[in-house]
Amino acid sequence: MKIKTILLSTLFATVIFSCNVEQKKEMELPEVDVDMDVSAEEGQLPTFDVDWADVNVGTTTKTVKIPKVVVVMEEEEIEVPYIDVDMPNDDSSEKEERTIMIEAEVTDTEHDLNIKEVWASDNNLLVISELVATEQTIGDKKMRVSDQLTLNAPDLNVKHYVIGEKPDRVFNTQHKYVSSIDALKSKVKGDYKVIYTK
Repeated sequence: MKIKTILLSTLFATVIFSCNVEQKKEMELPEVDVDMDVSAEEGQLPTFDVDWADVNVGTTTKTVKIPKVVVVMEEEEIEVPYIDVDMPNDDSSEKEERTIMIEAEVTDTEHDLNIKEVWASDNNLLVISELVATEQTIGDKKMRVSDQLTLNAPDLNVKHYVIGEKPDRVFNTQHKYVSSIDALKSKVKGDYKVIYTK
């Protein structure tokens, strides 16, 4: 409400100060005769002739950047995988439940994104997901797809790998994309144990 009042006051002041105002008639207050009986003659408000700038309203064509609609998934209650990890020689009070989520932003066609496996080694987790294009087109829109699981474990380092073609969107630079599971196995060093498979 305050913002509207300030804007209206500013607009009114701008109009007043940017106008050439010429008074046409003097102001005259009403005459009032007070006796036992009250009578009044009507007064006159001043009139003004306002000479203001000419205003033309129309349209013009300009090239501007405009936001595009992002199609997002609606929230729904679903069953999500739950992984409970007990580390050797660790106190279970150090465990914390958290959501491990993978997201990708895609164009042209709808995609399915699913967490396929979780690998563990020492204090490291590798979350391996797969991104697959469907035949359903989405036109010139963008769409975010995601999958998640719940992890109840001590604080672990989590790294995401996505099997599939990396969509050409800046949003997708936060995870590593690989062509196949074999390409990932040759890339990852160390002995990892598969603790989750979908």
